Amino acid sequence: MNEAGEPRGDEMVSDTALGTECDLAHGEDESLDALRLALEDLRSEIRAQLPESRRASSGANDVDWLGLFEELRQRLATLGMKERFAAVDEFGMDVQALARSRSILDFLLDRYWRVEVVGVSQLPRPGPCLMVANRSGLLPYDGLMLSHIVERFGPYAERPRFMVADWFITLPFAQPYLARLGGVRACRENADRLLRKGVSVVAFPEGVKGAAKTFRERYQLKRFGRGGVVRAAIENGVPLVPVGIVGAEEAHPVLFKSHLPARMLGLPFIPVTPTFPLLGPLGLLPLPTKWIVSIGEPICLEPPGDDAHEELLISRLTEDLRLRIQSLVDEGLDRRPSVWS
Repeated sequence: MNEAGEPRGDEMVSDTALGTECDLAHGEDESLDALRLALEDLRSEIRAQLPESRRASSGANDVDWLGLFEELRQRLATLGMKERFAAVDEFGMDVQALARSRSILDFLLDRYWRVEVVGVSQLPRPGPCLMVANRSGLLPYDGLMLSHIVERFGPYAERPRFMVADWFITLPFAQPYLARLGGVRACRENADRLLRKGVSVVAFPEGVKGAAKTFRERYQLKRFGRGGVVRAAIENGVPLVPVGIVGAEEAHPVLFKSHLPARMLGLPFIPVTPTFPLLGPLGLLPLPTKWIVSIGEPICLEPPGDDAHEELLISRLTEDLRLRIQSLVDEGLDRRPSVWS
């Protein structure tokens, strides 16, 4: 203090600084109290969201922050992904994917293609069968729809599996989606495994030759190869069911085929349709044609007794099967008033 008893300037500064420090300390205490209250509210909210078992095992003031952080990290890591609880069989068919697609398949069956099914009562029961149909169009809509028809109207508890050609199933993204809906790579081994398990199979013996037919050749069945379907039916003891499909070939009418660009892409050919490649990806959408699916009378075959004549018998039975399917296709064409109705 000075002689007049008044505090000096440095003492006034010290007192002011001390007061400021007290105010700051008081403010920090208030901030800490606010933070503590906020954390307490957060803790209460987290506990309210936890299951009862987690809340019961936790103490009154004990929160498993590491566990919460790990749970949050796992949820963020699987954001947008769905866990499959249903069983996926050895061929990749997914029950959940089928359930989600069933409304779309019903729309295509009832509204878009207005499919008329003839002879579904002729499907054999009980036990599996080998359904043989004409190859209709580039994309495997025919196999998908025939499997859906049999599951919806037929006597089978399990959905039939449809064969898909090698060249198509090796395309990017095609194999997983087709497999989830029941598509199986077309080979004798897969057909045998399915039939021995009691699952019906839909086969298309024309193969690529049938899928590559141009619009002028529509509904004219090609040769059925070397009789693989007949051998499979005989050796597995299942009946053959001929099926004629009308309407699918006009859904993607092939005007002509381009081979040079196809070799660069590893494809047998690139189709040119009225909409593809002119409209790009939109050209892959099928046209809303009228479909008629005719199911013929089952054919029960006996094993050949004489090995010397086996090849000749298999060839004759294969040709008879082709003629039966051709007859069903012709009947469907006569039954249908036009391509669109």
